[in-house]
Amino acid sequence: MAKALTTTATDSSGVGGRSQRLIGRKQHGNSPVRFEAEPISQRLVAAAHADDRRLASELVSHPSIDVNFIGTVSLKSRKTEVVLNGESASEVCIEFEEFRTDVTPLFLAAHNGNLTLVTELLNAGANVDQKLFRGYATTAAVREGNVEVLELLLNSGAGQAACEEALLEACYLGRAGPAELLMGSDMIRPHVAVHALVTACSRGFVDFVETLIKNGVDANANARILLQSSKPSLYANVDCNGLVAAIVSRQVSVVQLLLKIGCRTDSEVRLGTWSWDVTTGEELRVGVGLAEPYTVTWCAVEYFESSGVILRTLLHHISPNTPHLGRTIIHHAILCRNSRAFDALLSCGADIESSVEITAQHGSFRALHLAARFGLAAIIRLSINAGCNLNSKTGSGETALMICARHKHEECLKLLASSGSDLGLTNMSNQSAMWIAGSGRWALGFQRAVLDVIRGGKIVKSSNPEIFSPLLFVARANDVDALRKLIKQPNLDINEKDENGFTAVMVAAAGGHVETFRLLVNAGANLETQNNYGETAITLAEKNQNSDGLAILDELARKMVLSGARVRKHTKAGKGAPHVKMLRMVEGVGVLSWGKSSKRNVICRGAEVGPSSGFRWNRKMKGDDPDDPGVFRVVTTKNREIHFSSCRGGIEMARLWVRGIRLVTRQAIFGRDFGDA
Repeated sequence: MAKALTTTATDSSGVGGRSQRLIGRKQHGNSPVRFEAEPISQRLVAAAHADDRRLASELVSHPSIDVNFIGTVSLKSRKTEVVLNGESASEVCIEFEEFRTDVTPLFLAAHNGNLTLVTELLNAGANVDQKLFRGYATTAAVREGNVEVLELLLNSGAGQAACEEALLEACYLGRAGPAELLMGSDMIRPHVAVHALVTACSRGFVDFVETLIKNGVDANANARILLQSSKPSLYANVDCNGLVAAIVSRQVSVVQLLLKIGCRTDSEVRLGTWSWDVTTGEELRVGVGLAEPYTVTWCAVEYFESSGVILRTLLHHISPNTPHLGRTIIHHAILCRNSRAFDALLSCGADIESSVEITAQHGSFRALHLAARFGLAAIIRLSINAGCNLNSKTGSGETALMICARHKHEECLKLLASSGSDLGLTNMSNQSAMWIAGSGRWALGFQRAVLDVIRGGKIVKSSNPEIFSPLLFVARANDVDALRKLIKQPNLDINEKDENGFTAVMVAAAGGHVETFRLLVNAGANLETQNNYGETAITLAEKNQNSDGLAILDELARKMVLSGARVRKHTKAGKGAPHVKMLRMVEGVGVLSWGKSSKRNVICRGAEVGPSSGFRWNRKMKGDDPDDPGVFRVVTTKNREIHFSSCRGGIEMARLWVRGIRLVTRQAIFGRDFGDA
């Protein structure tokens, strides 16, 4: 018994839906028998896909053809992708992709730009408003740049949806010609046109933007579009106008065009990643789009374009010193850690000394202080070159140098110190930069930074040597190379004292710094200066009885006897009247000299501190003090005993004379270095 014939039919002319094939099946065993409508329509799709105009024309004229038939083909079409380039302009990369998708003959003809076939299909009743996965026929025409086909489709009554989607496709590719046609169709609603304008601004399509503006699109209107940036990272849908979109995408030409036509610059946008606390002055990183709204210039700083053209162009229309939440844009550039934006702001007249007022309790700070806190050496260098006040203070009295010491920014501290920042200043708590570094357990880092500056030949300034003295600092550090550089500097006070009255040579003597001590003595340091405790360099060296202390005493003695000094020479073993002579040792020959005659140039066999017993007796019998502490005596190689007494210094100087005479004599006789004595 044969089974009944069943037939199913659906309307294939509906818009937006997939046309159902007219299929008739007659069950004959297991083999279905199809009517011819589907194969003919599918052949038309294949012919349109292959751009075979002759075959397609023949099929269109077939009485059973369905010109709105939806078939599936492997379609190769354009695809756009935005490529981010850091601080350079974003680029639109156009690629071709091929994948299987639903199409109609009209869609394929528009895609291929086959104007003749499009005309035939439209005449045969093809639906121009039929939407597929890849859009309308108008979309395909715009995507492939087939302007004549687009014009024909518009004249054939393309609807609003088809026109608006085609305009959006045009904005993705920057096709100004199709945009001109679409805007002239009066089928584009204002908000769609604005969306296309803002999108084109973000992609840098100047001609497209100019075309839409000429056709009456409001350049100041907002649209919600996807904004992208890699530096700083941004991937978010944002309500903004075309100017903001162009700034974020670093599209220089678009920004210049919009400003030229008078686009407003007073609009605000919420794109920042940093939030300011106007009460405490703290900065909080809150994430993209969560900070307070700011103006377009602040946006141009945070999304800085590498050449700086966008920021400079905006600053021709807006003052860089306009405050926002108690701060100016120069502080925002520092917060964004962008030295190039900072440089551009300075070149456009930004006030380097503009301060951030917080509250009476927290005071204020300047751009230099903010850069010092963040450790931004490049920005500090630009600030110095711009002539900023290096010693300006915050509300708590801290300088940038103190802030660097507190936050342990070595390079910044070196830069400030080498540029003339004052290390002798203190804050409101009477704390210096060196004290702050020490309290923060960064004394070695501070020392390394300052010594590097001095070794580089720079002058480290201090208005108060009792707070900080470069000379005493180097002496305590025992840095010989830095000391050599320092003593070459003009107007150096070699006998400068700290708050306890210590000089550099005293510090070297107390610390046993032999080479440092030698350099200071050779530079003319006064060995008899006393500190607040009545100590001299000599007494401090004597207290230091290790090998370094003895070496310092040797150096002291050698220096003194070779340089010479005025002493009283006693005659007749103390019976005669003493008279003042210039006594010194002659280096290399070991001769003790106090005149020109041979009797006044002797070689010593020995030297002792204090008088001989005969000298004491004679002095006592004469009524003079027999125990003068400054007396010393020498015995010559001819057994002459000669007494001298130092004019100043007492027993300490007498000991040095004896030590020095022995050292120089031994060196002359045995060729030993004085340090081996």
